[in-house]
Amino acid sequence: QVQLVESGGGLVQPGGSLRLSCAASGSIFSIDRMAWYRQAPGKQRDLVAAITSDGPTNYADSVKGRFTISRDDAKKTVYLQMNSLKPEDTAVYYCYIYGVQYYSHTPLPYWGQGTQVTVSS
Repeated sequence: QVQLVESGGGLVQPGGSLRLSCAASGSIFSIDRMAWYRQAPGKQRDLVAAITSDGPTNYADSVKGRFTISRDDAKKTVYLQMNSLKPEDTAVYYCYIYGVQYYSHTPLPYWGQGTQVTVSS
């Protein structure tokens, strides 16, 4: 089994900052891609940021310059540093990891449980 444990969400005022963390545990062996998605009420789940095993990153236009995704392969953890938060950033944020388990040659997607981020005065 693979578990993704998210932390760092909460309530912040506009202009504030949060850092989300997502740690993979269990039988995960190697991770190819990590990403963060978010879903606001009544909207689809959209990609926020992604990072490959080699380091290249990809961001949604709405968060470029404000959010930074990073990874620590030794800890099997992905982070999302969120600065200059806006009310429209309010959503449930989901961690995503694409990797393989021990004794497997087939990478599979794994999702975190989601963590609420609320930006409000």
